[in-house]
Amino acid sequence: MKRFAWRLQRVLDIKAKEEQIKRAELLGITERLAQTRAGLAMQKRLLINIIEGLAEERPGKRLARQELFLKSSATNDELIEKLESKVRQLETQQKEKIAEVLKVRRFKEGLEKLRVEAKAQFIKEQEKLEQKEADEMTAIGFARKIIQQSRAEISSAEISRNG
Repeated sequence: MKRFAWRLQRVLDIKAKEEQIKRAELLGITERLAQTRAGLAMQKRLLINIIEGLAEERPGKRLARQELFLKSSATNDELIEKLESKVRQLETQQKEKIAEVLKVRRFKEGLEKLRVEAKAQFIKEQEKLEQKEADEMTAIGFARKIIQQSRAEISSAEISRNG
């Protein structure tokens, strides 16, 4: 039997590699997003701890620390805003990458389905060819048998005429 060769196999292979690459990119974005979220949560928790610490201190000492905290709060707010912006940006990138991965996957799955159908058609055609070949061999064998019987009959008829 002939080996199955599909014309679009190279395209399927390329799409499979493309899916792998896009999945790896998605994983990288997801990791960066998780790290950024962790940094944001840590920064917010740090501010909460400072505020709680200020509330527990004596009024005299608290005023000096509170003034320092208020001076640095603009910087902290800016940092938190940057981290939140980065989280939003990474979430958008993640959604886009998920859409890309799904698009490539759907295309690849469509190609795989076409390949399965093409292979089934190929096998069906090969079985038809093999059946046709077997039928021809049977017909040839039957024809030879008839020819041999005819020769045998002719030979026995000649022997009985000559004998």
